[in-house]
Amino acid sequence: MDSMKEIKNHIKSIRDTRKITNAMYLISSAKLRKAKADLDNTQPYFNAIRTEIKRIFRTAPNIESHYFYPSEDSVKKLDGTYCCLVITADRGLAGTYNQNVLKNTVSMLASHPDTKLFVVGEYGRRYFIRKNIPVEQSFLYTAQNPTMQRAREISAILLDRYDSGEFQKIYIIYTDMQIGHTLKTIETRLLPFHRSHFDIPSAGGETPVDFEFIPSMSVVLDNVIPSYITGFIYSALVASFCCEQYARMTAMNSAGENADEMLNRLSVDYNRIRQSIITQEITEVAAGARAQERMNAKNRREVPEF
Repeated sequence: MDSMKEIKNHIKSIRDTRKITNAMYLISSAKLRKAKADLDNTQPYFNAIRTEIKRIFRTAPNIESHYFYPSEDSVKKLDGTYCCLVITADRGLAGTYNQNVLKNTVSMLASHPDTKLFVVGEYGRRYFIRKNIPVEQSFLYTAQNPTMQRAREISAILLDRYDSGEFQKIYIIYTDMQIGHTLKTIETRLLPFHRSHFDIPSAGGETPVDFEFIPSMSVVLDNVIPSYITGFIYSALVASFCCEQYARMTAMNSAGENADEMLNRLSVDYNRIRQSIITQEITEVAAGARAQERMNAKNRREVPEF
């Protein structure tokens, strides 16, 4: 059994650790609120872009673009080199947040080995280095501060190599928050799009409106798609960042609850040892008092009377 001093030191260390986990919980909560606010401020713009792309497909449903899958009567195949943008955190202490993303990435590499990885987040970079998995490009800025400028930089790099024909498909693996605050790892194809992604029939009774596209519909579409891709990447960066903070909040809250349980158990052990020591001291004092009384009584009997 541990001594009282050892238990007191253990209690002190757990209380100090709990202060740290509580501070990390509060910091993650503040970052989560700020990131959600930033995403809400930019989301209407990219929703408007999506609406305009839908309008183009309503006007000309058979328009051809290398950003979309070939039409059904085309014999072109999209086999070749794929690109995958992987979004992880910079550090751990976030439950299974990073592990789920990396697990999906490894599974994708197994199914299609000719895939080039582009990584955001220090945790993912270190993992692939440790596993000797080649990374095409690692974006060295932190994943803790997703910005529109960084999303544009990533989008420009990926689109340049896609437009040149180096990549046949672009995938993105990130984490999103579902209904009920459950975290889900998303693996989705960023390019090329399926036409059904935008080709939504108009409501019944709606009169189609003719639009004029200058210089041409294809040129307009090719200029709008990069902005949409930038918005998608930015949304994925922010969604991943929000999920990371929520996962860290959950992990720190669980750590705090475990700390409370350990403190309660250690307090019981401390009080039990303390009570045992007090009881032992009382017993020793009482035994000493009784021994002293017997000694005094014996001395009184042995003293001669004059």
